[in-house]
Amino acid sequence: MSDVLVSLYISLFLFLFLALVIKILHKIWWNPLRIQGKMAAQGIRGPPYGFFHGSTKEMLQMKKEITKRPMNLSHDIFPYVQPHLYKWTKTYGRNFLMSHGAQAFLVISDLEMVKEVLNNRDDTYSKEFVQDQVKKYIGDGLATFRGEKWAKHRKLANFAFHRENLKGMVPAMVDSAHTMLKRWSDREGKEIDVYKELRLYASDVISKTAFGSSYTEGKSIFENVNKLILVMVNASSSFPILRKLWRPAYEIEGEKIEKGFREALGSYGNDFLGLLLRASHEVDEKKKITIDNVVSECKTFYIAGHETATSFLAWNVLLLSIHTDWQEEAIKEALDVFGNQDPDLDGITKLKTIGMIINESLRLYPPVTFISREVSRQAKLGNFILPAGIKLHIPTLKIHHDPQIWGDEAHLFKPERFLDGVAKATSNNPATFLPFGLGPRSCVGSNFVVVEAKIVLSMILQRYAFTLSPAYVHSPAQLLIAYPKYGVQVFFNSI
Repeated sequence: MSDVLVSLYISLFLFLFLALVIKILHKIWWNPLRIQGKMAAQGIRGPPYGFFHGSTKEMLQMKKEITKRPMNLSHDIFPYVQPHLYKWTKTYGRNFLMSHGAQAFLVISDLEMVKEVLNNRDDTYSKEFVQDQVKKYIGDGLATFRGEKWAKHRKLANFAFHRENLKGMVPAMVDSAHTMLKRWSDREGKEIDVYKELRLYASDVISKTAFGSSYTEGKSIFENVNKLILVMVNASSSFPILRKLWRPAYEIEGEKIEKGFREALGSYGNDFLGLLLRASHEVDEKKKITIDNVVSECKTFYIAGHETATSFLAWNVLLLSIHTDWQEEAIKEALDVFGNQDPDLDGITKLKTIGMIINESLRLYPPVTFISREVSRQAKLGNFILPAGIKLHIPTLKIHHDPQIWGDEAHLFKPERFLDGVAKATSNNPATFLPFGLGPRSCVGSNFVVVEAKIVLSMILQRYAFTLSPAYVHSPAQLLIAYPKYGVQVFFNSI
């Protein structure tokens, strides 16, 4: 090989290497500093950008330090679950800039801005779900679609959770509750970890309402779903540049889930799967969805519905086991409305006290502690000009615990806040109460989860009074959702 050719190869290599270095530096240094400068010029401050890690290092250190020990038995969980947001809000104000790696996030808790973002209908603030490599395995469906495709799937999902269809799901919810309560029949007076029990219950409900099967038959799917969630959590807790190292684990667990769901595709029942399958065979292309879409929607329904319901129900039991005065009121209402009969959808609408308790639980312990959106093009939000590509972080937990919104007793369990309904409790500002989001992208399964909660809570309250075990350790944690890290141990006694 001639010296000239060798020189050309070396020059080409050096050129490509330099181009790569410039591209990397642009992404992890120049662009983050550019965005920080643009926002600083508009009065938006935040923790200093650290080369390579952004604010991630400081955030992880704060979380690690505070979670070394459990917190006192208090509902003031915001400083414990999200210490970085708590500190930075106090330091920089209601709106500030932080970075996960090189990605800039504008944290907004100004209610008018929150309302504008979540009510957006033209995809200026598009829904950010999960990283692309994760999306493939936990479901690329309603949660991530945009435009006409999203509208088609949203319409289908709205129909799936319409009152009449929910009415058809009630027997499965009741049956699953009976199965759980039967397990408790010989454990009266003994300690029960209701978080584990309610996980089984929620799994059984999802299986039956989605596939017409039982939890036992779908057990392998749930085991793989839980493994995938742990992989996702470990990945999200690491530095952004290292997250690609978790891709093989995503693929292994994701492919197992994919196989399980595809094996479940069979008949056209009246369950969620049957509805999706019918849509996949529609002649009208405007209504038709693909089998891949069917599988993706089932994955999302399983993961989102199961995890949300489990934590949501466990927090309700925890609150009632602590606040026994409200538990007594709830027992009285359940017996007044249903006696010794199984709950039905008509009776559920009469549960005013239990409804107030559920809303206060959702306020203090919202399953989803934040909402993210991505700015798809330059936009004006409030008085700020946002560059395309910046992401928005709406701190639901912070908003739900804000004394400026909820008063000096914001951290106390006071279901009477909701005596006259959510609108009155929030002074007709829906951005103050976001357990299921807001606007066109709000959680489509919210009615499903609330009906499920009212049924199982009513059936427990018809039979038992309960108190918190001394073994309970109060340590709220955040994976995909906020959950009790060490479970919820409770003593049940027949009434």
